[in-house]
Amino acid sequence: MTQFANHVAIVTGGTSGIGKAIAQRLAAAGAKVFVIGRDRAKLDALRAETPAIAVHAADVADEAQVQAAIAACRAQLGPVTILVNNAGLGIPTPDLATTDVAALRTMLETNVVGSFLCSKAVLPDMKAAGAGHIINLVSVVGKKTNPLAPLYCTSKFGQRGFSSGLADQVLPLGIKVTDLNPGATDTAYWGERQVPRQKFLQPADVAEAALFVLSLPPHVLIRELDLESMHMLRKS
Repeated sequence: MTQFANHVAIVTGGTSGIGKAIAQRLAAAGAKVFVIGRDRAKLDALRAETPAIAVHAADVADEAQVQAAIAACRAQLGPVTILVNNAGLGIPTPDLATTDVAALRTMLETNVVGSFLCSKAVLPDMKAAGAGHIINLVSVVGKKTNPLAPLYCTSKFGQRGFSSGLADQVLPLGIKVTDLNPGATDTAYWGERQVPRQKFLQPADVAEAALFVLSLPPHVLIRELDLESMHMLRKS
């Protein structure tokens, strides 16, 4: 399959869960895929599992590391045409009265600052081409709050605000920006918490949505796409 053969796609946080599913689907569709992650062992494991994917260790909250990663991608694969800002961090904070401010700062750095830094780094390529597509993995909690994770919601509201402003700024340049807002998805985010993960969305579901958004004709833009599991929505 060569649908994306002319594309160079960066996926952040692409060693597991949604990011990994998107990276592998893009590679299967012919894209040159470059995954950025913090865990070297997980990057090596992804590379062994999917040799077509290039990998690079970097923290998306560190501007120097991001710039070095994008430069490495550009040198190996060429100018970036797709960026999937998937790297994210969620920390449950059910009692704000006992929550350390470090939890908020950590989530803001990864979810908001990371999306900004990675977008900033690829925009020169997209501006030069007069085209490109940035997908920001936000969440339904970027639109509605959750009392068990209000600070995570704060970071996702912030990411959504950044994404909307970015979209308005680069639309005249021919660059697309899309928010992908999944509901509860069966990923490592849930840890050992007792939740009905069998009813959640699967990473592959979100990956299919991302590929759909990216495959639309150049004149068609989906600015925001919400995904929910029917199993979770049904009242039973």
